[in-house]
This record gives sequence, structure tokens and C-alpha cells, in this order.
Amino acid sequence: MKAPEALLRRIGENPGADAGFKRLVVLLTQLGDFDSMEYAQALVPALPSLEQAGIRPLAIAIGDQAGADRFCAFTGFPPDSLQVEPDDQLHQALGLSAGLQAPGGPWPSLLLMCAGIGSPGTLMEVLRGYTGDRSAPQRFGDDELVKTGVLPSFPAALFRRAGGAGFQRPFELATVRLRNMNEVLRHWGTYVPDDRFITQRGGTFLLDSDDSLLYVYRDRGILGFSETMARPLTFLDPWLNDVH
Repeated sequence: MKAPEALLRRIGENPGADAGFKRLVVLLTQLGDFDSMEYAQALVPALPSLEQAGIRPLAIAIGDQAGADRFCAFTGFPPDSLQVEPDDQLHQALGLSAGLQAPGGPWPSLLLMCAGIGSPGTLMEVLRGYTGDRSAPQRFGDDELVKTGVLPSFPAALFRRAGGAGFQRPFELATVRLRNMNEVLRHWGTYVPDDRFITQRGGTFLLDSDDSLLYVYRDRGILGFSETMARPLTFLDPWLNDVH
């Protein structure tokens, strides 16, 4: 199956799109959306494996260059792999969900989505951040000092006391999200220059070297950027395992 024409046109504008490589195109939401932050943070450690597997990533988010610069500095995502759009036209052309459209505009809609209304899976994912998940990886090394910008700094070894090691401990993911939230709220105007699109959801497209579509996922709710949130990049396993 061929990739959507709108996506191919957008990739064609990217000077880093190399022939012969598979392309992982991630349509992020607003740069200040927690999903965008978490997705980028999941991708960064996987970048060497993607390169080894011949997969070139490209993230496209709603925002502007100032927001992109700050986003990359905070998440570690490579600036040359992130492009920004001023609106949701590309997202809509690719059939991505606009999110809940409630009376009153984007803010009431966003608040309802955060409460799980018109946003399937959100409340369960929030809960998972607090209760822990033995199927998900550990988020902090025990020798790290955890700084959220909200709570006093504390040694990550406290998570071991709360639940053990080698998996996502209780409150561990919630702490990551608190740190992300503090960053976004402190610099909201930079990350979100236009709040008309704050409910827009994203999607993931993996294209083969001949532009055939190997994988597609369109998310429908907040904190639902992957089919497998415990391990968001599981969909890449068939291609990454080939090089190990």
C-alpha cells in the first residue's frame, strides 16, 4: 500500500530524506503536548538502533522554530529530524483525529479530554503512571538525582524502595510527566504559539524505501501516541530485530 500523497509531498520537501532508507515519519501534536514530549523521549535512545536498521526518523509537529529549538534542547531530539507546521492542515490531510470538538472552543475540549471524555485510554494511562507497570522498562537509573522543577530533588533509588528494580516502578512515569509538565507550563507561549490546535492528535507512519506503507497508527486520545504505551516502539521490533 502506498503512503498518502500528502505525506510523500511533505517528505519530499525534506532535504535529509535519503533514497534507500526506510522512513519513520511521526506526526507529533503540539510541541507542548505531553504526547509529543514522551514520544520524542522514547525515540532518542533508539536513534542509534534506527540508524543501524536503515530507518531515518522525521518528526513533524505543530508549532514554530522557537518552540522546536526549545523542544530539542529539552528532549534531546535531533533538530535536523524535527520540522514544524503552523497549523493542523497536514494532520487533517492524513486523516488524523482532531480530538474532541466541544462547545466553547479548544480549552474546554482539552479539559474534557484530560478527564477521559472523547479521549479513549487516557485515564488508564494516567493511572499506569502512578501504579507502575511490570511490563514497562525502568525510567530512572538508581544513581540519578531526579529533578522535576516542582518537587525537591531526590535520589532515584527511592523508586527501588517503593517497588523494586528492572521495571517501571510506582510513581516513576508520573514523575517523568511532572517534569515534562513543568517545562511546558513554564514556557507555554514558546511551545504553543497557537492554541487552536491543542486537541489535535498525531500518528505514526513507517515507509519502506519504495514509499510503500509498512505500518500506520493514528492515535485517538491524550497519552495514546502508541498502540503499546508500556513500550511505545514495539511496532519497530520486526525491523530492529533483523539487525541484532
